[in-house]
Amino acid sequence: MAQATAAIRTLSANEWQERAARHRARAGRWTRPALKRRASRQAHPVEDFLFSYYPFSFAKLEEWHPEAGTALENSAALPACWQKAPYRSQDGAVFADPALLEAKELARLRWTRELLVATRDRAPNFACHGLHEWAMVYRGTDVRHALTTQLRLPQQEIDALVESRPIRCSHFDAFRFFHAEALPLNRLQPTLMERPHFEQPACVHANMDLYKWAFKSMPWVGSDLLMDCFEQAMELRDLDMRASPYDLSAYGLEPVKIETAEGRREYEKEQARLAEKAAPLRARLIEVLDRVLP
Repeated sequence: MAQATAAIRTLSANEWQERAARHRARAGRWTRPALKRRASRQAHPVEDFLFSYYPFSFAKLEEWHPEAGTALENSAALPACWQKAPYRSQDGAVFADPALLEAKELARLRWTRELLVATRDRAPNFACHGLHEWAMVYRGTDVRHALTTQLRLPQQEIDALVESRPIRCSHFDAFRFFHAEALPLNRLQPTLMERPHFEQPACVHANMDLYKWAFKSMPWVGSDLLMDCFEQAMELRDLDMRASPYDLSAYGLEPVKIETAEGRREYEKEQARLAEKAAPLRARLIEVLDRVLP
């Protein structure tokens, strides 16, 4: 490991403590309000989604890790999370060592990279118009967010839109929540095991999932990139819900009315803007995994 250690950039104790503090403040902007809402049992249909749908703790999000290839000067303030694998100590510094990755972890990282590359290389579809949320509440028997918000349109109008518009949802984790009668209306039938064959770079949920893949690739991708993906996912979730049939006026959010031609154009414009922002995040994830994987 002598040659590898020499190529690693080392942060002094002052440097990494300052960066860790900045990260905690950045993450706390989101975790503190969410914790207060959870304590008072007041859910937010947009901002709480990333904390409920993705099973990652508040504490883990606030925990700072450097990107692979960065060592940290050892000191008495060294957190417990850097005192166990895949971190190792050498020459007065600690760093995450890919040589400590177990076979199962390597396989997971390789699969993640494969999915990210396949998604990047597929042609984007900017004509889905967020119909997945409408297909989920089709027939009105299972309205997922009924406890936090009501529907803004009569059920009959929601069902009519689902039946009249082409649905082309490529994301398995959105598709699997479709109402049973809406499943055959989707022109694609994505499955869990075939995700790399379906996901595409314009998909709101695929770009939201960059946060998930970053978290599952920690500590290698580093907390700075993790938070970039998290904040991008919050923006995507905002569009996702504003284009849904839910009434979010109580939360100060204006709908993107995809039931109209004007609303569909607005959705496409926002979807393209967010896809453009997501592309460099996906590229950064792939680049780090390329450096970590043997």
